[in-house]
Amino acid sequence: MKPFINEDFILPTEASRILYHDYAKQMPIYDYHCHLSPKEIAENKSFKNISEIWLSGDHYKWRAMRSLGIEEELISGNGSDYDKFQRWAKAVPNTIGNPLYHWTHLELKRYFNTDLLLSEDTSEELWNHCNELLQSPDFTARKIIERSNVKVICTTDDPIDNLEYHKVIKEDANFETKVLPTFRPDKAVEIARPDFNSYVDQLSEVTEIEINTFENLLAAIDNRAHYFHELGCRVSDHGIQTLPFEQCTLEEAAAIFQKARTGLSISELEEMKYKTYTLLFLGRLYHSLDWAMQLHIGAIRNNNERMFSKLGPDTGFDSIHDFSLAKQLNGFLNELDKADELPKTIIYTLNPVHNYVIATACGNFQSGAGKGKIQFGSGWWFVDQKEGMLNQMTDLANLGLLSTFVGMLTDSRSFLSYTRHEYFRRVLCQLIGGWVENGEAPADYKLLGSMVQDICYNNANQYFQIK
Repeated sequence: MKPFINEDFILPTEASRILYHDYAKQMPIYDYHCHLSPKEIAENKSFKNISEIWLSGDHYKWRAMRSLGIEEELISGNGSDYDKFQRWAKAVPNTIGNPLYHWTHLELKRYFNTDLLLSEDTSEELWNHCNELLQSPDFTARKIIERSNVKVICTTDDPIDNLEYHKVIKEDANFETKVLPTFRPDKAVEIARPDFNSYVDQLSEVTEIEINTFENLLAAIDNRAHYFHELGCRVSDHGIQTLPFEQCTLEEAAAIFQKARTGLSISELEEMKYKTYTLLFLGRLYHSLDWAMQLHIGAIRNNNERMFSKLGPDTGFDSIHDFSLAKQLNGFLNELDKADELPKTIIYTLNPVHNYVIATACGNFQSGAGKGKIQFGSGWWFVDQKEGMLNQMTDLANLGLLSTFVGMLTDSRSFLSYTRHEYFRRVLCQLIGGWVENGEAPADYKLLGSMVQDICYNNANQYFQIK
């Protein structure tokens, strides 16, 4: 009997198996968006047990465990690592149908070389087996990255970060993987948040620019972008609940900024005007630096106020937002494109209802800057699963060119999540292999294999221009 994670896992056709084994499997990983800790990479962190590397901060697993009624103490609380692992092991058989079941056993297979399926019955054996291996020097943060064949990692970093750990990594000639910062200026854009003024004060201190005007804020942002650029940054990122697009002059934005700085409340329209002007400024800045701009659109966050007050953000209480996007997205891209200042842009949606909206908007602004300048980003967060990835790639293929797609990203805080690239590649080969089997694509494996390899790695390598 074949193990559950076998060589042909989710590769149902001969064509899909040829494309995966002969073309996709060998490709290195270009992880252009993740939430790994540069400190842990710089210090080459070792992990004391499987719970620390596997369960800590993983809100995907936390949501599943809460659905089973497991007490919070043994999810995100102060319970022992052993007890948390035991509860997760008991939960796993109940996750069949959720990508967690696949991810869990891919990680156990690839990193811990075991075919045991995690359950309450196997938990003790797997706890001991995994923890024994984790004591090996082959399981440090850097070794896991190297074993996963990762060539580039782009972390997610605030403009006020001094990037000290990126400097340490850069100076170490023995570690060949590029680990570069990503510019994430959300806190300077989110003018309505309670911590906006304190953040502006921190930005002022870091840049030594007195931010008493909106123009000074923009100067401080420009200052930090160039600092990031010097340390190899070539990518920005924005987490946006809804994409704003309201016409706004510099004078209007400056007046709104002054209201916020003096503690006065601002209207929803003023918030949208300020955000629009600031995001357009950033887009032009990224174009001047030849960066790629990532727009992650559509998460409504921290919905459970009681749990947010106890646990804080990024703990598993976010969900998909619903709103109108087409007019704002096309207007935003067009405003930058008017003077040919639209940077390379990747647009992700958390709500798959926007797939066709984004795919068709991308096609409006593809001119210049090589192939696939405007990208419809891969399935993200709640749609980072087999069905979501198939839908995203199918919709992109129907309305654009799948062959120019820059492919998968990890978007994870875990060093074991590189198996998500394998998962994506198997799904990609399943999709294209299905077209071959259905007579919708020729059985030309040189052609299709090249396309698969481009999507797995080559397109991203060309797109981001990180040397």
